Amino acid sequence: MVRETKFYDVLGVSPDASESELKKSYRKLALKYHPDKNPDAGDKFKEISHAYEILSDPERRQMYDQYGEEGLNGGPGGMGGMDAEDLFSQLFGGGGGMFGGGGGRRGPQGPRRGKDMVHALKVSLEDLYNGKTSKLALQKHILCTKCEGKGGKEGSVHKCKTCNGQGIRLITRQMGPMVQQMQQPCGDCQATGEIIDEKDRCQGCRGKKVVGEKKILEVHIDKGMRDGQKITFAGEGDQAPNIIPGDIIIVIDEKPHQHFKRQGDDLIFEAHIDLLTALAGGKFAIPHLDDRVLMVNILPGEAIKPNELKVIPNEGMPAYRTHTHGHLFVKFTVEFPKPNWTTPENIALLENILPPRPAVPTFKDKHIEDVVMADADAYQSSSRHGGGAHMHDGYEDEDDHQGAGPGVQCAQQ
Repeated sequence: MVRETKFYDVLGVSPDASESELKKSYRKLALKYHPDKNPDAGDKFKEISHAYEILSDPERRQMYDQYGEEGLNGGPGGMGGMDAEDLFSQLFGGGGGMFGGGGGRRGPQGPRRGKDMVHALKVSLEDLYNGKTSKLALQKHILCTKCEGKGGKEGSVHKCKTCNGQGIRLITRQMGPMVQQMQQPCGDCQATGEIIDEKDRCQGCRGKKVVGEKKILEVHIDKGMRDGQKITFAGEGDQAPNIIPGDIIIVIDEKPHQHFKRQGDDLIFEAHIDLLTALAGGKFAIPHLDDRVLMVNILPGEAIKPNELKVIPNEGMPAYRTHTHGHLFVKFTVEFPKPNWTTPENIALLENILPPRPAVPTFKDKHIEDVVMADADAYQSSSRHGGGAHMHDGYEDEDDHQGAGPGVQCAQQ
């Protein structure tokens, strides 16, 4: 029978708990109440660390079991002993800040934080407009449940003597009068720093301490999210012994849309209308990103011009979080009728309907010659097949023509 159980109660274990059970309980509580993660739990963290400091030492634990806390007064196990952060750092491989960013450490000490796992999620513009919850299946590493991340039976894991548990070896090479030192992975422990006999290896993970697991994440796409925006699942990254798991970060990858272009919270829709609708008015439809169809009216005589920009207020994208809508801009492409689309008599009637033609300027002392235009495609095609001059955007490139040497001219003849 023990004299008192206060320290055991703090760690949540029974007085007959093994050294492994004490360590496991302390690790769990220390991570939970560490000041970097739980700023208001500083006293609790010190209490947990002090209890483990006493009970993890066989001599002090025996003294505590026989005489209680009074038997430790003045001894090395009092609160004036090892600092709580020092004890934490000793167990986790360093001290200082606990949750450093960027997958590293905050200082020269502290438990290492695992790398973040970043995954791109392709999302349609419709889903960014309406919102959606998607399920994403990922592969990650978790601590082996059979060996609790030890890699083998209790007591079977030993520090590699070749590299002194560092996982790397320092190799010295003589290069003439100079001596070069190089680091290379330790081959005896496969750069792990530990040796586990083959017969003692865990059958679940084969001594690797971690196993693969398929993780299903529910990713909530909120209305108005944008391309490149990140959704973070804290602590869901790969697990490893003595490592604080990193985060899983989902990055929104907005897929291009067939009809809409997005600019911030605004949308741009390119509308194709005929010349009659542009001049005399009419209607055209915009199938929106939800289940609505906007029937847009063009007023008679509004005279929509090619590439003109109009706006339908408050019909753009919803803003992230507030969900207030931007605007829907409409850019017009006016489709003209095909050549010879009607009779000369009908064309003559247009002179009484459309605004009058502007007057043709007069040129004094100039010879006037009437010409007729032809389709340029045939002329561009012939020039590309040996016509000499090259056409770029309908214009002759004089430099190319002038740069042709005599040999080229002879070949053309």
